[in-house]
Amino acid sequence: MTKLKYLVRQPKSVGITNPPLLVLIHGYGSNENDLFSFADYLHPDFLVISLRAPLNLPMMGHAWYSIHFDDEQGKWSDDDEAIASREQVLAFLESLQHDHPYDPTQVHLLGFSQGAILSYSLALTYPNRFASIVALSGYLNEKITTIPKEGKIPQIYVGHGTQDEVVPYQWDKQGVERLRQEGIDVHFDSFPVGHTISQDGFHKLLAWQNALLNKQ
Repeated sequence: MTKLKYLVRQPKSVGITNPPLLVLIHGYGSNENDLFSFADYLHPDFLVISLRAPLNLPMMGHAWYSIHFDDEQGKWSDDDEAIASREQVLAFLESLQHDHPYDPTQVHLLGFSQGAILSYSLALTYPNRFASIVALSGYLNEKITTIPKEGKIPQIYVGHGTQDEVVPYQWDKQGVERLRQEGIDVHFDSFPVGHTISQDGFHKLLAWQNALLNKQ
């Protein structure tokens, strides 16, 4: 298994040992530099890690799993590859402790598009491993995700553009409704944009995430 490459931003707050960890998971065709451009704006207590997906694509892009864009939703993604990447991220988090010690009870995820789909899968399938998830412009793929029925549930923020031309807004809305039917609380914001993170959306997710971290 290839070791995942990553970028790191150390906590800005002084004197923190074993800081909370925020893992950034980019979308299909992107790389670790994409979401890392937000790093300076994130909570100063965070150890921020931005991962590069293991599959290589043209033009220096990367993916967590293959996508078949001409298929219907049920056949849209290579679920076996997605599960393999999910397990690879878990293994990476364990090995990361050696180089960058962090608080294992405070692991947070922020994913965009395919990274959001993978973040759903990580946080809900292994709810005891994660404190929160920010899922932007993705959707809940139950073929790679086990929805917890009881016990600890990560805090969940979902943001999606109503004009998204890549991952339809309705897919994410249906997933949020599905989680709420299971009694899982989800903070869901929509924005009149396409497949992107708007300035308003970024400010709202920051406010949600900072309020969550400041409660700790």
